[in-house]
Amino acid sequence: MSASPHRITTPEQLRALLGEPTAAAAGKTRTSLHEHDRTWLAASPFCLVATAHADGSCDVSPKGDPAGFTLVLDDTTIAIPERPGNRRADGFFNILSNPQVGLLYVIPGRTDTLRINGHAELVSDAPFFDDMVVKGHRPQLAVIVSIEEVFYHCSKSFLRSALWKPEGWQPDAVPSRPQLARTFERPHQSIEELEAHYGPGYEEKIYS
Repeated sequence: MSASPHRITTPEQLRALLGEPTAAAAGKTRTSLHEHDRTWLAASPFCLVATAHADGSCDVSPKGDPAGFTLVLDDTTIAIPERPGNRRADGFFNILSNPQVGLLYVIPGRTDTLRINGHAELVSDAPFFDDMVVKGHRPQLAVIVSIEEVFYHCSKSFLRSALWKPEGWQPDAVPSRPQLARTFERPHQSIEELEAHYGPGYEEKIYS
């Protein structure tokens, strides 16, 4: 990266630019789940899982299931099921080398989010897997997170992006999933084959 007089390289420079956090912001982190956190997890169908390898490379992976898919094991421990995917497992390999994870839980229509940071481990089976069955399918594995920080994040980013306002949605502004797959992943298949693959029947196969 080229040198720039505006490049921020020290904590002091960053703090001088942004200022100090308010007492409410600085003191809002907790180390265990509150009843409101349990309610939020029970209502959330979507989570972003951030991981980093020991070499510093990072990954963020979306996880989604019916609302309440994250299982609360106790006030400081949660479990996230893994379903069939592309088998890259980038985040899981990161966890094996660096177990620190950051989670962001989203509820459709809500502009605030629940954040959980902690220490993760992977398990291939456990008695609680029976509570994670969806459409007859047990999870392939689960990520158990020992909570170190939990707090709520304000609405500003969701409000600025107008994320939940349908009048601003433009799903056709970018190439379709079949077009992206043909360009980057499956160039040997025709667009017709890919449109059939990602068509109405695709949702029926997401747990198998």
